[in-house]
Amino acid sequence: MNDGRSTSGSQTSLREANRGRIVEAVKRFGGLTQVELAEATGLSTATVSTIVKELTGAGVVDTHTTSRSGRRATRVTIARRVGLVAGVHVGHRHLRVALSDLGLEVVADQQLPLPSDHRVDTTLDRTALLIVDLLERVGADLDELLGVGVALPAPVDSATGMISVRGTMRGWDDLHIGQVLSKRLARPVFVDNDANLGALAEHDLGAARTHSDSVYVRVSYTTGAGIILNDHLHRGFAGTAGEIAHVQVDPQGQICRCGNRGCLDTVTGEAALLGLLRTSHGDLTLRDVVTLCREGDPGCNRAVADAGHRVGLVVAGLVTVLNPQVVVVGGELARAGDTLIDALRETMSRQALPNRIAPLEVVASELGDRAEMLGALALARRETDVAHDEARRRKMDARPGEEVTTP
Repeated sequence: MNDGRSTSGSQTSLREANRGRIVEAVKRFGGLTQVELAEATGLSTATVSTIVKELTGAGVVDTHTTSRSGRRATRVTIARRVGLVAGVHVGHRHLRVALSDLGLEVVADQQLPLPSDHRVDTTLDRTALLIVDLLERVGADLDELLGVGVALPAPVDSATGMISVRGTMRGWDDLHIGQVLSKRLARPVFVDNDANLGALAEHDLGAARTHSDSVYVRVSYTTGAGIILNDHLHRGFAGTAGEIAHVQVDPQGQICRCGNRGCLDTVTGEAALLGLLRTSHGDLTLRDVVTLCREGDPGCNRAVADAGHRVGLVVAGLVTVLNPQVVVVGGELARAGDTLIDALRETMSRQALPNRIAPLEVVASELGDRAEMLGALALARRETDVAHDEARRRKMDARPGEEVTTP
């Protein structure tokens, strides 16, 4: 016997799913008429019209009168909220902070150098001060800051904001980084791996924006990969998906920071790369190597090309398993130009499973050194949207006269 509860639950779930399809379509295309929304979602025009009215009442979307094929039509866009988000990229040698509006248009940013093995408390203090300083610079206050996204060069459990593999950032292991920074600013803070956020930025704004499945490879002081599958960031359990720096490439190799032997990082990371060049070139920085590569230095080009081949071998295995449409290459070493990417592409073409129907593209990052910071901004915007959408959903589902609290 059916008591009606399962039917009611099914209808509610279907209504939520249809709302989500409409909102995602509007976000993806920036605005559609109701007829176009029906075509994009497969819903009837009557269903679209009803849901758009609900979403408009809840402040999720705005509607505007326009014309389509010479006839009046209702255009639907995401409701514009006043506010800012902050993006933070904590690198191995730098700290970069930016503010943007909700369209991810950067309105202010600043970068500071960091010492090797920088202390977590000092770095987070500087981060908070920089955010406040940038807000003052644009004439805003903390109440206008909706959220903060933080990119770290380590695997992160996004649920806790903690680094999930010990040793990858010395002194940062046991700290709830998001919670600590949130207490300093009294604003919500969201933390993720920098390669993940580079992948998110390239998917939303850069070289992978026309693809639903992509891999972003960040080759820098260490190497990591961010994975987008079906337009969603794939973090894996506790955030270790894409940690290719710790794939073993030499069973008899050196001990890695993670405790294992012969990881990719031990042969292509900053220490390994600079060590190869020390006898011939003296003490260099990674930036020096990139500059010398661009100037045609044969030794630096050889070292970077060799690193590209080793990274390409590991990425070939990754793409054989995941079958993405495109691999986007970024990070400091990608600034060396074609040296790194050509080597990586050549090795992947030999080692990855060839797909004659849809050959894999390997391309340079379109966003360059801004990818991780823009990804942090995108993370803050997305998480802020989730919180507001949940509040609006509860508002729409509330019975008349029922009080609904918002976060």
